[in-house]
Amino acid sequence: MASEKDCSVSCRNEASLFSWPWENLGTLKCLLYAPLVANALYAIYRGEIKNEAWCLHILILFGARGLVHQLWGSYSSMLFLNRNRRIDQKGLEFKQIDAEWHWDNFLILQFIAASFLCLSLPLSDFPIFDSRGFLWCLILHIGISEPLYYWLHRLLHSPAFFQHYHWLHHSSRVLHPFTAGHATFLEHLLLCVVVGIPTLGTIYIGYGSISLMYGYLLAFDFLQCLAHCNVEVFPSNLFDNFPLLKHIIRTPTYHSLHHTDMVTNFCLFMPFYDSLWKTTNAQSWELQREISSRKKSRVADFVFLAHVVDVISALHSPFVFRSFSSMPFTIKPFLFPMWPFTYLVMLVMWAKAKTFLFSLYYLRGKLHETWIVPRFGFQYFLPFATKGINNQIEDAILKADRLGVKVISLAALNKNESLNGGGTLFTTKHPNLRVRVVHGNTLTAAVILHEIPNDVDEVFLTGATSKLGRAIALYLARRKVKVLMLTLSAERFNKIQKEAPLDCQKHLVQVTKYQAAQHCKTWIIGKWTTPREQYWAPSGTHFHQFVVPPIIPFRRDCTYGKLAAMRLPDDVEGLGSCEYTMGRGVVHACHAGGVVHFLEGWKHHEVGAINVDQIDIVWEAALIHGLKPL
Repeated sequence: MASEKDCSVSCRNEASLFSWPWENLGTLKCLLYAPLVANALYAIYRGEIKNEAWCLHILILFGARGLVHQLWGSYSSMLFLNRNRRIDQKGLEFKQIDAEWHWDNFLILQFIAASFLCLSLPLSDFPIFDSRGFLWCLILHIGISEPLYYWLHRLLHSPAFFQHYHWLHHSSRVLHPFTAGHATFLEHLLLCVVVGIPTLGTIYIGYGSISLMYGYLLAFDFLQCLAHCNVEVFPSNLFDNFPLLKHIIRTPTYHSLHHTDMVTNFCLFMPFYDSLWKTTNAQSWELQREISSRKKSRVADFVFLAHVVDVISALHSPFVFRSFSSMPFTIKPFLFPMWPFTYLVMLVMWAKAKTFLFSLYYLRGKLHETWIVPRFGFQYFLPFATKGINNQIEDAILKADRLGVKVISLAALNKNESLNGGGTLFTTKHPNLRVRVVHGNTLTAAVILHEIPNDVDEVFLTGATSKLGRAIALYLARRKVKVLMLTLSAERFNKIQKEAPLDCQKHLVQVTKYQAAQHCKTWIIGKWTTPREQYWAPSGTHFHQFVVPPIIPFRRDCTYGKLAAMRLPDDVEGLGSCEYTMGRGVVHACHAGGVVHFLEGWKHHEVGAINVDQIDIVWEAALIHGLKPL
């Protein structure tokens, strides 16, 4: 079967009813909803909505069905809630997310079918509720839809149908609620029949109701998402106390076994039919017991401790919209209506939230995780918030130490010099830490320095006395490059200048105004620079930067570099979200610096001031381990 998953594109093109009729429309497929929306709005305008109530019911119902999938998708991605009960420990990858991008095609198909059916059904005459309808719907589902789906599913696993159709559904490596809808046009036509028998059958018997339409379809989607969520939500003692439930409920574990052993567990929602026709996987309930009772998951070898930048960027989390998080972050109009709710969540997080697991990936077979400190960027600059932030960072470090994590790398503001001395606060307070604390700025400096062309003989440096600014200035001075260091503190400048070799000290020059760099075309920005200050740069200047957040690209006659970053090695697995504005597979240099520290097995903490002598060593180590400059 494994080879059948990798069918050629020609098989896909030759198979009739494989592709969706609106496949070439892309996101414009949403226009297929437009006629019904227009009809509903026109009816409201004319005051005749009672006669056209079916339009509103269909729109509300299918909006609710999409919401069911989205909520299950969010839960499935909340690693901080369900990591111990995940069935497949691997993370979702970009390839699968792209393949399932149009998971909602089946909703459009059923929406169109429902619209045509409602034109011939007297929906306005339906009662709100009829208990007899629910009973008949259940009978039709159990007696007809369940066995029909079972045999259709087995038919789809026959060589001919699997090779031309069903391989697509099984191409998803890690189950996700959106995987439930990831199938071909033909398969969803068949599913329409399965869904239609209980609903239409009940209507034609004479017991149809509006609540039946909502209840059956929403319950159907709910159970489909539950089976594909990759999280075991049922306690094993439930089936010990009520053994009959083993024949009634398809658990996530039960369905996941169908994707690993494709000749077993074919049922829709009721394992009874697998038992009846002897296709139950023998491991179904033992594996369910093992996963549901799991107390601990695999311990990460490396942790990157990140933080949220702002309220809008918080919506880039994988558990909000996985498609959006799989692309580099940009501000989109659909985010703004969600801002008030996100702000309220921020206040709750600010008051009481703990560090939580954000995402994971595997490198060289080792688990690498990203944890998030629930603090927003602006909070790091509030004097009264300093203690609370440091407490949360300290708690994360101590937790990593207890778990047995080998390296924890601090992101951006979590290692701010004014906050905790670049991490020295924690290593000084806890001298016996087994976990290595790393700020990763040595590699950040290396990335910035290797972006500067070798023929550059003069640079202008802001944030010159910061941790990174100091290292960059001293390194460039050794290369005989003149460094115009913007700082008002002669004392701090003199201290850095004295660290340089005697024959290199003349290359470090203190300046106090931006005007001093009006003839220098290489600017390195380590401190926020306003558009007015950028005005002093000559035309053709390139702005390198290590300031968070990045400066606004104000000058059209100049070029702007991005924050220092590196591409992860090619053998990374399970990576399915982008790190803020970085591209796919790209991480901030401080994150990459922690990865290198772990891969090299270095036993020292990398905190406080940057060791300039280590810059080239860390850079070479990064290249050896397969990390690539952009």
